[in-house]
Amino acid sequence: MLALMQMRIQQMENPPQAAVPPEEKEFKFWNTQPVRQFKDGDSGELEGPIEAAVPVSEIRQEPYKLPAGFEWDELDLNSTDELDQLYNLLNENYVEDDDNMFRFDYSREFLAWALKPPGWKRVWHPCVRNAKNKKLLAFISAIPAHMRMNENDQPLVEINFLCVHKKLRSHRLAPVLIKEITRRVNCEGIFQASYTAGVLLPKPIAKCRYWHRSLHPKKLIDVRFSHLPRGQTMARQVKKFKLPQAPVTAGMREMQEADVAAACALTVEYLKKFNIAPVFNEEDFKHWLLPRDGVIYTYVVENPETKAITDVISFYSLPSTIVGNEKYKTLNAAYSYYNVSTETPMNVLMNDALILAKQADFDVFNALDLMDNAGFLEELLFGQGDGYLHYYLYNYKLGRDLDAGNVGLVLL
Repeated sequence: MLALMQMRIQQMENPPQAAVPPEEKEFKFWNTQPVRQFKDGDSGELEGPIEAAVPVSEIRQEPYKLPAGFEWDELDLNSTDELDQLYNLLNENYVEDDDNMFRFDYSREFLAWALKPPGWKRVWHPCVRNAKNKKLLAFISAIPAHMRMNENDQPLVEINFLCVHKKLRSHRLAPVLIKEITRRVNCEGIFQASYTAGVLLPKPIAKCRYWHRSLHPKKLIDVRFSHLPRGQTMARQVKKFKLPQAPVTAGMREMQEADVAAACALTVEYLKKFNIAPVFNEEDFKHWLLPRDGVIYTYVVENPETKAITDVISFYSLPSTIVGNEKYKTLNAAYSYYNVSTETPMNVLMNDALILAKQADFDVFNALDLMDNAGFLEELLFGQGDGYLHYYLYNYKLGRDLDAGNVGLVLL
């Protein structure tokens, strides 16, 4: 996700200072791009592309110019060495929380999963290197996707992992990376994209809030991810968040490859109720949802009598490095992915997801308030996070802003 880490549970007791209205801010780069602008209003827009597609022959063929001393390259993520380079760049320079206490630590296995779905292209993994020593200094990615936006099925790309080395932030490489990935995607005949960000840019189609459910409350308090409420003891806090030892739903088990067709059909049907959602085929679904140890965890409910697959739950692993803590080095975080309830109530399914995540040694379970998630968050003792994740479309107007509950899309 192109998101600033809005992770820690809300601890603010005083209201924040009044912010400058977004329509009064200056967005020098984004005001030149085919995206919704704040002056466009909140509703009643015509839906569809902002700029029309053009023949590939009319698209710029040469890469955008970089400052002296830098050069373009393409990462080969089938190479262990180049995957290591990307891991190190992100681990040292990517998303941190506002207080520099936590930094996303995408594993190499996660990066391979996230960046090599069916139809991936090496040309969509551009990077910037030092022209002399070839050190990796910046990266951006696009992956192919298919999305339904209201009644329109649209091929597009998902943009992610925009990262520039900390020492080079003054060189304004990010706009060049965005223009270059746009050019490369356009050269393949695609002119729309989706992306997310913790920061407010022109102009989101929706904003969703992260909620957090403690699985190991003592560790979370020790590393200052959360805090011990006034008047509460640690023993009471641990008891409050205690979970059963095993899932309670009969027929709950890890998804297997033989379940892909049935689970995909359930998920596709469920996602039709939302205004914006991915359109999965079985190949896509297998890639994104079939369990991978340490990356993606997916479980199905098999009816004990009919053997039919009736429900699906899934979450992915995105740990964070804990900065400056002598006792703990890693915060193990599970993130809710796609969950489908047809026979088992959603709150029961998600309580089982919490149990399974704790069994897998996760410290916290994070969920956005999109899809039907708002219905179980408070009941299952999730705490409200302190920031929002904004959803954006590039070169496409959706027609009107969406409430979080109308969003059926989870971007990594």
